[in-house]
Amino acid sequence: MSAVLRKPKTFKLRSLHSEKKFGVAGRSCEEVLRKGCQRLQLPIPGSRLCLYEDGTELTGDYFWSAPDNSELVLLTAGQNWQGFVSDISRFLSVFQEPHAGVIQAARQLLWDERAPLRQKLLADLLGTVSENIAAETRAEDPPWFEGLESRFRSKSGYLRYSCESRIRSYLREVTSGASLVGAEAREEYLRLVGSMQQKLQAAQYNSSYFDRGAKAGRRLCTPEGWFSCQGPFDVDDCTSRHSINPYSNRESRVLFSTWNLDHVIEKKRVVVPALAAAVHDAEGREVDWEYFYRLLFTLENLKLVHIACHKKTTHKLHCDPSRVYCTPAAPRRKRHARQRL
Repeated sequence: MSAVLRKPKTFKLRSLHSEKKFGVAGRSCEEVLRKGCQRLQLPIPGSRLCLYEDGTELTGDYFWSAPDNSELVLLTAGQNWQGFVSDISRFLSVFQEPHAGVIQAARQLLWDERAPLRQKLLADLLGTVSENIAAETRAEDPPWFEGLESRFRSKSGYLRYSCESRIRSYLREVTSGASLVGAEAREEYLRLVGSMQQKLQAAQYNSSYFDRGAKAGRRLCTPEGWFSCQGPFDVDDCTSRHSINPYSNRESRVLFSTWNLDHVIEKKRVVVPALAAAVHDAEGREVDWEYFYRLLFTLENLKLVHIACHKKTTHKLHCDPSRVYCTPAAPRRKRHARQRL
């Protein structure tokens, strides 16, 4: 059918970064473009039409295939549109450094909103834009410290304490493992645990893992305090891209307590029993307690995971038998005395 005889196609048209849309009809891409430029008072040369949804350019070949009432974006020379992602990017840029007016507008929307899903989205948005991430002391962000003892004067100090508490609880579990060995081996077991404790004390119980002020490699977060889930024990990464900043507000601080430092090789099921068995079966060999120390208390075997990524099934992983005992030092060869001629 000739384009002249066809019914004009209708579109909803707007310019880049404008929320205002208007209807336009035409029998060709050129006609729609011309009418759009006239309405928006834009130059025709260099201008083009793109689908709002995915940024596909509307050309003569595709014109009649486009669904009726498709939303179009009119672009002038040098402008680009990538579809929904462009709007999302603009949205994020607005809320990356929001001003008071944006926050007040979001609060008003939340107050008036009745749909549960929209309420949640607005509440999450408000929680994000109201964060005081840069603040560090109690004086700078009093709401963050609500419910905490007065001895905590800084966010980093409390997060270090939180990490230390977790590591100390692991040490208590390892100490209780002495019940797994007989009386004759118990003293040696506790001696090794004592060595681990001394190393932990020297490292301040690895509390730097949660301290955003610690050096890179000694912390699990960015310098701003963002933590990313490292995924379940049996995958390399978190497919859900969970992240949290416990330094941002009180709610995030509380929620961060539900994240786990998960032992890849399980502490209670595997590592502690393996340590006990190594002490029991030593037969004169020296147990490599530092190997067990790394499995129990360091990032060699610990992953920070969101509660949804914390799989409580049996990991079915085991300690490396070749690393349980220290390698004996090779005996030195005696040098033969040189014979005098």
